[in-house]
Amino acid sequence: MSHRKFERPRHGSLGFLPRKRASRHRGKVKSFPKDDPSKAPHLTAFLAYKAGMTHILRDVDKPGAKAHKKEVVEAVTVLECPPMVVVGVVGYVSTAKGLRALTTVWAEHLNDELKRRFYKNWYRSKKKAFTKYVKKYADGQKDIDAELEKIKKYCQVVRVIAHTQIRKLKIGQKKSHLMEIQVNGGDVAAKVAFAQDYFEKQMPVDAIFSQNEMLDVIGVSKGRGYEGVTTRWGCTRLPRKTHRGLRKVACIGAWHPAKVQYSVARAGQNGYHHRTEINKKVYKIGKGGIENNATTEFDLTEKSITPVGGFPHYGQVREDYMLLKGCVVGPKKRVVTLRKSLIEQTKRNALEEVTLKFIDTSSKFGHGRFQTMEEKAKFMGLRKKKVAA
Repeated sequence: MSHRKFERPRHGSLGFLPRKRASRHRGKVKSFPKDDPSKAPHLTAFLAYKAGMTHILRDVDKPGAKAHKKEVVEAVTVLECPPMVVVGVVGYVSTAKGLRALTTVWAEHLNDELKRRFYKNWYRSKKKAFTKYVKKYADGQKDIDAELEKIKKYCQVVRVIAHTQIRKLKIGQKKSHLMEIQVNGGDVAAKVAFAQDYFEKQMPVDAIFSQNEMLDVIGVSKGRGYEGVTTRWGCTRLPRKTHRGLRKVACIGAWHPAKVQYSVARAGQNGYHHRTEINKKVYKIGKGGIENNATTEFDLTEKSITPVGGFPHYGQVREDYMLLKGCVVGPKKRVVTLRKSLIEQTKRNALEEVTLKFIDTSSKFGHGRFQTMEEKAKFMGLRKKKVAA
């Protein structure tokens, strides 16, 4: 190739190849934070469901910055986080080839929403899952204790098995999502004792994350099907008069090597890719089941986090919720994995204390003006709909 007059960086990153559909629907944690035995045992991840987006108003606290002590409006994502239930513990042994699962211990009572995860067709099945395993608890759980001792003796890594309570959400699914969450802190015996204490208990999101914390979001992006090079790779459109289409790559390679190179933009699957996004700041963790969980010290309007008319394509947020700064991968109702940050946070953005002044709950379907239905009725007065009723 001869020299070129002007530089032209390539279109699209090769760091995300292959651009194909994710093999799993739930975001997989490929590496957990580094263990620190000096800390108390704690969990390092959680599963939440994306409800939608809204915006908040807050004062910036950054001495020296232009926006210091000024109000800013920022976009936030609302994630619904019903408590997870711990149902088991897995012990891993470190080998030369990586971790190897040594043994798994399950709790005595498991919910149907979890058992559905082990069946392709629940209503046609005999629902026999774990009926034999439960007998191990009948004789004073000698076998169970033996397995737990084995984990304490031989294992280096301990992870709990926890599932979501998907029946608490109204998203059209009854089969819960299941994942392994690593226990960090303390020695192995303390980790196992910590995991066993949590058996069959609910684990709320505020037991793992706190406000102003930075976390990582792992999930599968919104699927867009089969798309051409212009949308998929951001290639430039060809001139208008081009024969046989213009949303194409003009030249897909030289005569030799006599093949199409992997780095050439081609049409194919776009979206539904597995992605990890780091450093998302937690702006608020709200409790579910209480009224006015979106009221702040500065905005005394009595309102809950669900906007007027509900979140589009989602509905009401009834359980605990989390506000994360910015956007999150995936469409509404998508399960996303929240993981504790892998790095020590030192930047000013990460350490800034956030105080929310206002959380917007106007309708997200159109140009919402009113924060609550009561406010709307008060402003609009008697309307046809009400008269007919």
